[in-house]
Order: sequence, then structure tokens, then C-alpha cells
Amino acid sequence: MSTIVATLGTDRARRLRAALTALLVAAVALCAPFYFAPFQVFQLTMVLLYAVALAGLNLLVGFGGQISLGHGAFFAAGAYTAAVMLDRYDTGHLATLPVAAAGCFLLGLGFGVPALRLRGLYLALVTLAFAVFLPPLLKRLEPVTGGSMGLTVDKPQPPAWSGLAEDQWTYFVVLAVTAVALLLARNLLRSRIGRALLAVRDNESAAEVMGVRLSLHKTLAFAWSALFAGVSGCVYTWVIGFVSPDSFSFVLSITLLAGLVVGGLASLYGPLLGAAFVMYVPSVAQDISEAAPGVVFGLLIIAVMFVAPTGLAGLAGRVRGTAARRLTRTTTPAADNDRTSDPEPSADDDRTSEPEPSAPPTPADPAPADAEPVGAPPRTEKE
Repeated sequence: MSTIVATLGTDRARRLRAALTALLVAAVALCAPFYFAPFQVFQLTMVLLYAVALAGLNLLVGFGGQISLGHGAFFAAGAYTAAVMLDRYDTGHLATLPVAAAGCFLLGLGFGVPALRLRGLYLALVTLAFAVFLPPLLKRLEPVTGGSMGLTVDKPQPPAWSGLAEDQWTYFVVLAVTAVALLLARNLLRSRIGRALLAVRDNESAAEVMGVRLSLHKTLAFAWSALFAGVSGCVYTWVIGFVSPDSFSFVLSITLLAGLVVGGLASLYGPLLGAAFVMYVPSVAQDISEAAPGVVFGLLIIAVMFVAPTGLAGLAGRVRGTAARRLTRTTTPAADNDRTSDPEPSADDDRTSEPEPSAPPTPADPAPADAEPVGAPPRTEKE
């Protein structure tokens, strides 16, 4: 990987890695319904539709800096819009999607007005009140919503040319809606609106000085977030085929917020990870303890927050950064050893390597007069 980064550059390597990851995820998503059982395909479908709702909540909380405990109400509004259109007016399934999106967008615009004067816990309480009083209201509107009994609608049927089962066809329809929604959220964050939301989140005073209209962008944040939640609720009606007020209690709003925090705030991949957490962890908690699955679910959330304070998306980045630092530490000593074992000659080395002029040889001491020449025969006593 370091060779690829050095060859292509940091930006191009990042784009290449993102493209390869997207291709891998797309291949897995397209092949998944053919290798899993129908119930597992249903679970994957629910993960996708929850990801759409969390992507909208991420616009408001993660990038907008506001908090909402009432997104279950927008989810319910989209679900009931689709159910009423399918049950009362017998429209097509795809026709319910733009109506639910537009209706929730307008509802979010109206509900965004309190966000202009409230913030923090006060805004959270107002949104929570919206999620609390909506289910009883739906029960009172029995001629339209079916009251406590709810509404039962038909699920989308696969065309004959597809050769797919009902669960597989529904999965691919929801996959297409999710892909478009996530792409829209990504482009929205990279537009002027997204940059304005980030500026408002970081510093409202500085954003206002720079020309950002706080009232407009705070209201738009609620509207766009409600639109995504309404689309998710509409798709929920397609998948389940039944809606009732008890399915959209305030617990749903808290679960969505918890899923977003666990997945990772202000992250493009956080909604997908949070949706998987919301879908699969309650099942795991039910298997661990049938008496108190909520306790296990809460303990698992606490454990994830200790291990990954920035969410599961941030955990992946931390692991990748740790691995890169360790790789750098292992390659740096090897490079240092190469440099020390085979130093390159320098100009100073050339100057220092020249032999220094040696001192003139000192003459040998003259031999004494009575010294014998080398190789001479030994003297006799007579001599």
C-alpha cells in the first residue's frame, strides 16, 4: 500500500481505495440475496431502509450540530402516507415514494421553526414530544389510519421477466432506493448547503459573519432530514406490508439516534454500520437473555462506546491508522540500517580518505665498529 501511495500520490490513492471499496460492496450487495435464506434477505432489506433514515438523521445531528429525538415520527409519517395511498386509493408502490418524500419535507420545514430559537436539551425535548403524541393521534384518526388495528397493504410483486422471488425483488428495489438516497446525501454534503451546515455546527457566530443564513439552513437541515426519514418509512411499508401506531413509539426515535451514534456521527459510512447495529444487535440480545434483552442491548451500546468513542466508522479509521504507524515503524529501522551499512561517499569523505603525507624516514643508527656483517662466518679464537 505504501508503494501505491508513493506512486499515485495521496489523493489518487485515496480515490482508488474508495472506488475499489465501492465495487466490492456493490458486488456483495448484488450477490447477497442469492446466497442467503429468505429471512436473512429480509434482515438485509431492513438494514438498507434503516440506513436511509440514519443518513437523514446524520445530516441533522452529525453535520448540522442539532439534536432530534423525534425522527420516529417522520418515519411514521412516511409509512402512513404510503399505507393510506395504497389502501384507500390503490396507487402503485413507486407513486407513494415522491408523495411521502414531499410531505415529510414540508413537515420538516414546519417543524424546523422551533430549531431557530431552541437548541440542545430544549430542542431534544420538543422533538421527543412530537414522537410521543403522534401514535395516540394516529389511533384517533381511525377512518383514515385504521386506528389501533392499523392498515394492511400488498407488498410489491416481482415481474414475471425477473425470475426473482418476492423477498429478492423487494431487496433489489430497496437497494436501489438506498443507493440513490446515500448518493443524494453525499452530494448534498459536498454542496454549498453541506458546507454551510458544517459552518453552523462549528461556530454559529463565525458562520453568520461569513454570510451564512442561520435560520434558512437550520430549517433546511430539519426538512432534508425529515425527507430521508419519510422515504425510509415509505419503504418500510413496502417491506412489512402492515403499519400500526404501536410500531412507531418514541422508542424508535431513541433507537435511531443510538444507532447513528454507534455507527459514527458525521461519517458517510456511519448510517450503514448503525443500521446493521440496530437490526442485528437486538436479535443477539434476545438470544443472550430472553428475560431482559433491553439490558443486554444497553450494555452492548456502552461497550461499543468504550471501545469506539467515535463510532464504528471511526474505529475502522483508528485501526487503519494504527496499522500504518506500525508499518512505518517497521520499515524505518530497515531503511536506517541500509543507510548505516552502505554509506554514500561524500566530498568530505573524499578529502578525508586521501593519505596524509608521511614523515621522512629516519636514518638507521650506524652499526658499531665491531659489529659483524650479516652472513659473515663466525670468528675464531685466533682472530
